[in-house]
Amino acid sequence: MTNEELRTQIAELLSKRELRRLRDMLVEIRPADIVERISELSPDDMAVVFRILPRQVGADVFEYLDADQQKTLLSSLGHERAAVLLNEMDPDDRTALLEEFPPAAARQLVQLLSREERSIALRLLGYPEHSVGRLMTPDYVALREQWTVGQALEHVRAQARESAGNLHILYVLDQTGKLVDDIRIRDLLLSPLNAPLANLMNHSFVCLNATDDQEVAVHHFKKYDRTALPVIDSQGHMLGLVTVDDVLDVAEEEATEDIQKLGGVEALEDPYIKTPLLHLVKKRASWLVILFVGEMLTASAMGFFQSEIEQAVVLALFIPLIISSGGNSGSQAATLIIRSLAIGEVTLQDWFRVFKRELAAGLCLGLVLGFIGFLRIAVWSTVGNAYGPHWFLIGLSVSFSLVAVVLWGVLSGAMLPFLLKRLGLDPATSSAPFVATLVDVTGLVIYFTIAAKLLGGILL
Repeated sequence: MTNEELRTQIAELLSKRELRRLRDMLVEIRPADIVERISELSPDDMAVVFRILPRQVGADVFEYLDADQQKTLLSSLGHERAAVLLNEMDPDDRTALLEEFPPAAARQLVQLLSREERSIALRLLGYPEHSVGRLMTPDYVALREQWTVGQALEHVRAQARESAGNLHILYVLDQTGKLVDDIRIRDLLLSPLNAPLANLMNHSFVCLNATDDQEVAVHHFKKYDRTALPVIDSQGHMLGLVTVDDVLDVAEEEATEDIQKLGGVEALEDPYIKTPLLHLVKKRASWLVILFVGEMLTASAMGFFQSEIEQAVVLALFIPLIISSGGNSGSQAATLIIRSLAIGEVTLQDWFRVFKRELAAGLCLGLVLGFIGFLRIAVWSTVGNAYGPHWFLIGLSVSFSLVAVVLWGVLSGAMLPFLLKRLGLDPATSSAPFVATLVDVTGLVIYFTIAAKLLGGILL
């Protein structure tokens, strides 16, 4: 049965109020697939679905809804059912949901939690925004370093129900709760029952601090290829762990923000389709105004060379060619370097190495475009005498200008992200449109300066 057929069947069962049959059908479907099939239901119908689902199934499905759907659903359900969903949610997912509510509404929802869950929620919300503490869950299996393998396995079996999703890595703590080491469950299962747990420990573990920025977590997960990492406080006491599903969400958000900035748009807090029109216009207008003002300098530059243009109108024909080539090459370089900085391929210390590489790359690219530009002028002049008797010097002016402008554009696009990062700013702010605008203005100056040198006393 296709997804569309299942959606239709769910809608029919709801309309006929055959709720027992609907529940029996839904419990056979994975939670993520249930969300896909009920996502188009009205808030009232979705509330009905959650009222009939078994408690744990409903909690699992609820975690797969996006934040807007969760907020709508909670307002449609009564306090009792809403409390069930909130209490059954994973602490990290619940924290992400509470962050979406205004403070007053979040406080009301926290009051629906049990005393234990309320304490956990308030503790996680107490960490700084965008910190690792907001991502972690306190559900993990802790072992004592003085235990044997057999004692450790007995403890794992006793704790398996609460931490079923986090059993592949076990964490060894000392008497004070400080993290001593982590052990893979595989190593535990393959060891003799009477072997001391200390025999499996090498004290070489990776952890996060609760106050670390979430981007640090993304970096650690990528670098160490882990599916979960422990979180400690400043004294080394274990507080919880962060799982890879939460880090993937952070990585997606960070990548989306960088891509939007690269396009010359302020980062959107909500999905594009759900962002109010006026808010969307505001996010885009600010950068467009800045770029528009910058492009006004292009008109000023052309005004400065007005006499040259009047004496050799043919030079104006190649202005779009020159400035677009410089802007495009600068945008390419900026995009490559911004992304390399974001994923750690290059660091601030690599700026001179990048400079040398881009100097060589810019020169090669400029020579390629310069040759094509000269060839184009030569062919047109041979076929139709389009550029007059001095076409050769015009071709050289365009060709040399392309080499210089492309080289300048590449170096500007490559170095500007390093400069912004050095100043503590987001390198993605040096967006492709911004670099293109910068090179447009300077490209005109380079073009007419070279043309004046080569054509002075002939056309100028």
